[in-house]
Order: sequence, then structure tokens, then C-alpha cells
Amino acid sequence: MRNLFFIASFLIVQRIWANISLPAIFSDHMVLQQNANVKFWGWAAPDEEVVIRPSWTSEIYKVKANVQAQWEMMVQTPKAGEGYSITISGYNYIEIKDVLIGEVWLCSGQSNMEMSAAWGIKNKDEVAKANVPNIRFFKVTKTTSVYLQNNLPGKWEVCTPETMKNNSAVAYFFAQQLQSKIPDTPVGLVVSAWGGTPIEAWTPEETILENPVLRDAAQKLTPVPYGPVEPARIFNAMIQPLVGYQLAGALWYQGEANVGADIYDASLEAMIQSWRKLWNDEFPFYYVQIAPYNYGEDIYSAVKIRNAQRKVLDRVSNTGMVVIDDVSTVDDIHPKDKKSVGVRLANLALSKHYNVIDEVAEGPLFESVDFHGKRAIVTFKNNNGLYLSSSESLFEIAGEDKVFYKANVKLVNGSVELKSKEVKTPKYVRFGWNNSYQSNLFNGAHLPASCFTTE
Repeated sequence: MRNLFFIASFLIVQRIWANISLPAIFSDHMVLQQNANVKFWGWAAPDEEVVIRPSWTSEIYKVKANVQAQWEMMVQTPKAGEGYSITISGYNYIEIKDVLIGEVWLCSGQSNMEMSAAWGIKNKDEVAKANVPNIRFFKVTKTTSVYLQNNLPGKWEVCTPETMKNNSAVAYFFAQQLQSKIPDTPVGLVVSAWGGTPIEAWTPEETILENPVLRDAAQKLTPVPYGPVEPARIFNAMIQPLVGYQLAGALWYQGEANVGADIYDASLEAMIQSWRKLWNDEFPFYYVQIAPYNYGEDIYSAVKIRNAQRKVLDRVSNTGMVVIDDVSTVDDIHPKDKKSVGVRLANLALSKHYNVIDEVAEGPLFESVDFHGKRAIVTFKNNNGLYLSSSESLFEIAGEDKVFYKANVKLVNGSVELKSKEVKTPKYVRFGWNNSYQSNLFNGAHLPASCFTTE
């Protein structure tokens, strides 16, 4: 009798210890990517059978936990919809309620991505109208780690005026614009952002250590009082635990913390590729070019970051960049017009990824330059309807000595013709080459051109 009691007690304790558990990202109000084979994962006792029953199908998914007490299972989702639930059972029972199927976007970066309406934005009138139950936020709590983590603090929230007010404004306006063109499609916004943090902190450590150029740059970063600068400290805790959660794509708004760096293009390229490798998905990656701002005496430190961001477009496939010179001011490093930024990011996605709008979603981008005697002829991508919003010339040309002079500008059939009395034989061209210059070259979509240099 005593032995039977011991065995029964042991089995009860074993079941208590063996309860299935899930990462925080799998919880009530979650959004799953539509029409996809999405991965579920969690923990359970070794060899414990885990049974997943989604309400959108009669199919039952079963898997057993391995000796590391881990399990994962791929589950097929339907087209966009709402009102679903998911049960997961083993020795215990979990029900995830109010599940939406739609489009899931990872929204990351530093303070301009983090910035909320409560922080202070131009579009405050939008807060009261933000009762949008099919937009959901998963806001990742700021945490760091020296080591890779498998879970993180955070929860899914339904979009209300209160939750919208305290979440990423850029992310919200992105979702709002998506839904205006793709109706009846829920949007999930996984917001993982931290103000004042350099790109190195968001990049896997091995990616930095394996590249001597990235490694040397990371070693030169100096501590700041508002966040970590060490490689991977944020990635380990705020991105790695999300790896595998099916995404439509990623949005990135960062760069101010790297002003002064000479290799930001290499850093951004490496981070994008490392994330895609971990997700095993070449998902679209759209980012915001940092705005012009008066950084002080060094008039070229920030424009180099903007140019580096531009160059990544040619190096990394399935990327897009929005330029926001015209909706920012040079005396505020945190531009208040977040709606224009979110809408432009959404239009990139709607044009490039969803193929539901035909209009150009990017500003003019430098394509090539030809030199004919005293003239330089510059051609641009996205050049339909090219125009100048002011008579001031932001173009400069230089000869072999690389001494630049203001150039006279003439628009000719979608190209820009440049000349200067001081330069007899031009060899180099640059545009908007100053930290605080705001572009005055636009295309027919009224989107500004990016700065560039041909040096």
C-alpha cells in the first residue's frame, strides 16, 4: 500500500513538473501569419506528447518533446480571419484565445521606432480614433543578456486609444495604411526597439566576431548612459527569442546612434543577412533613412550614415528605404510626423511585397553619372516627374582633386545636368552632402531624393 502511494505521488509530481509551457509570443490576442506554415514551439517533459488543435481546421497536430524538454511543430494557417482559438494539451491544457490570422511585421530599431504618441507626435488627433481591434501590438520589454535567450517578457495587446498611445507610432501608422489598401486583414506588430542603441547591439555576436571590420568598429564604441553598446546584448534578449515566429517582413528605424561610423553599410547588411539566416527566410526588410539634423561641427558624420543606408539597397535584395527629409526638421533628432513615415513604409510594402498599388513608393535614387567635357549628367531611379522644390543647388561637382564646388542644375528629360565655372573637367558628384541639408529634388510621387556621393 505504501509503495502504491509512493508511485501515485511520484506520478502526480511528475505531471506538475512536466506542464507544457510556451514562449510569451504565443498568448491570447496573438496574430499569426496568414497562408503560411507557422512554427509553434515550447517545452514539456521528455517524450511527453503535445497535441495542438487550431479552431480553423479539423486537423490535429501531434509531436513529442525531446530529451532537452523542447518541442516544435509546423501548423498551416488559413487566409486572413479572426475569432480563432488554439488548444495545446499534454499533461496539462492551454487555450490561446482571440487569435487573429493576418500579416505579422517585426518593428525594430532605436528611439524613432520606439517613439509613441504619449512621447509626443504631430498626429495626436489619431489617438482617439485608434479603436482598431484587428491591429495588435506585442511590445518587447527592454532586456539584455550576454547569452542567447529562448524567451522574453512581453504580451499581445489589442489596439485601443490607450494601447496605441503607448506603442510605436510608426508601427501603428504602418498597420493603418496596410489595412486601408488590404481590407479585412489583421496586422500584428512585434515591436522590439530601444532608444539610443547602436546597430552592433542588435546583431548576433558571431556575425560581428567573424568579420574583422565589424569587430574593430564594435571595439571602438564607447558606453552611453541610456542603453548597451556591446555586440549582441539586445539581440540575445530581444530578437533571438522571436526567431522562428513567422513574419511577413521587418521594419527598421535606426542609425542615429552610429553617427560618425564609416562602415554602417557593412553593419546594416550584416545584420539583415544574419536575421534572415536565422529565420531561414528572405523576408522583405524596409527601413527609414535617418533625417537631416544639425549635429554640430562635423558636417559630414550623419550624411555618411544616410548614404550608407542608400548603398545597402544595391547590396541586399528585397530591401527598401524611405527618405523623410521633407517631413522632418533639422533641429529635432526625433521628427514628430510619424504618420508620414509609417505610411511611406507601408506603401513600400504595398508596392513591393503585396503588389496592390502601382504608384512609385520610393524617392529618386542615384543610378549613374556620365561626364561630357564640363558637364556631369546624373540619372536616377524612380525619376518620373523629377522636379526641384527650390532654386538652391544642393549638387556639387569636383575634379580629380576632389575639391567640391556648387554646381548649376538643369533638369533634362528626367536627368540632372550639372556644371560649375570652378571645375573644368568634373570627375565626382555629390548631392545633399551635409548633415542638415534637406533634399529639394523630388519625383512625381512627391518623394524626396536621397543624398549621395560618387567619391
